[in-house]
Amino acid sequence: MPQRLAFALPALLATALALPAFAAPVSFDNTWKTQRFSLFSSNKYGFGGNSLSIASDGSVSLAYRQVEEPLWGATSARWGWEVSQSVPATDLTQKGGDDRNASLYFVFLPEAEAQALGGKADVRKLLTTQSARVLVYVWGDDKARGSVLPSPYLGPRGKTIVLRDAGTGKFSESVNLAADYKRAFGGAAGALVGLAVSADSDDTDTAIRARITGLSLN
Repeated sequence: MPQRLAFALPALLATALALPAFAAPVSFDNTWKTQRFSLFSSNKYGFGGNSLSIASDGSVSLAYRQVEEPLWGATSARWGWEVSQSVPATDLTQKGGDDRNASLYFVFLPEAEAQALGGKADVRKLLTTQSARVLVYVWGDDKARGSVLPSPYLGPRGKTIVLRDAGTGKFSESVNLAADYKRAFGGAAGALVGLAVSADSDDTDTAIRARITGLSLN
């Protein structure tokens, strides 16, 4: 082996190990489906490939898509988000008083159950399945970043993790799904079978203008 190459190999190896794992982008396309919680209240979502716009006027609803099987083992996620109009800080542990600018849901199932469902379960069924576990990352409340809160709707199946307190701004996020799952529920996560986005302004009868961009899994 040439001497120059022998000296270069350790540096090349160190560089390769420092590179982030391959990230799979998640497109905001027509695979996303909206789910109303009321006949008279629904957010407006603008699906645009790399970005999703959200307009919420005293309303609440959710947009959901399945995760393809090759990505069931994803252990981290990245995205950017911005808010130009915000709800006030609310207590996200209070059912019926928990408005927030935006939430990203990561839905996990035991792999055997995920295989049995074959990606056919709708979001309402998944969120009520006893074996499902849901990490919900939120922009809302006024708790410290990283606070893990009980979900008033999902009970032991879901945990809320505060990333940003209520207010406007623009930020990039990177979350360790595996570590947060262990912290919230204990043990290792199952298959990541679903993603959802929501905004909630109905309890305070206020308005939200937000955007999520560059969502990726790895």
